[in-house]
Amino acid sequence: MHAINPLRLDFIDRHSPLKNKRVLDVGCGGGILCEAMAKRGAIVTGIDVGEASLEVAKLHAIESEVEIDYRQITAEALLIETQKSPKQSHGQSPKQPPKQPHGKWDIVCCLELLEHVPDPAAVVAACAGLVVPGGAVYFSTINRNPKSFLMAIVGAEYILNLLPRGTHQYEKLIRPSELNRWCRQAGIAVSKMTGMHYNPLAKTYSLGPGLDVNYLLVGTKL
Repeated sequence: MHAINPLRLDFIDRHSPLKNKRVLDVGCGGGILCEAMAKRGAIVTGIDVGEASLEVAKLHAIESEVEIDYRQITAEALLIETQKSPKQSHGQSPKQPPKQPHGKWDIVCCLELLEHVPDPAAVVAACAGLVVPGGAVYFSTINRNPKSFLMAIVGAEYILNLLPRGTHQYEKLIRPSELNRWCRQAGIAVSKMTGMHYNPLAKTYSLGPGLDVNYLLVGTKL
């Protein structure tokens, strides 16, 4: 994650300048991307279901002196929160709208998560519901084909030991056509897809054509 974070960060900032934008990172883990976006001027909320990783993220944010709102909640549950209207007493003016994270976000990121959840289409739909109309949504995941099995599972987990063994299950990997379909169904217009490539000799990552293994997607909420 540390190695690919600059690629992901620059891709997001290039297509959706982060400064002063409200950004939600779904599946934020230890907060690597959250901190990087906050340092570029974004107002960041990070959510995850893992208590331990969120505690690490909170401690690191204090050490790095960045302000990030971390919460232990799923995207689907957060969407339900945002859809709840403040109760209004008869004859009284409505209460002030709640502060973030109970509002909408300008940018929603969901990176390296969809291939680990039981219902990725539901997460895509939740992300679409959490971003403002015209806002940007970012997904990254792994394609499902023989090449990705060899490189992302056999190579990365069993030969190069880049990831713990068992991190990925082949049947949960996601073809670009599937992710495109879920985005369309959720009202997201996909504008760009690019591959993330690893050079094992140079131990470097790069973005470029080819969605065979890892890929990034950006779309706009209609």
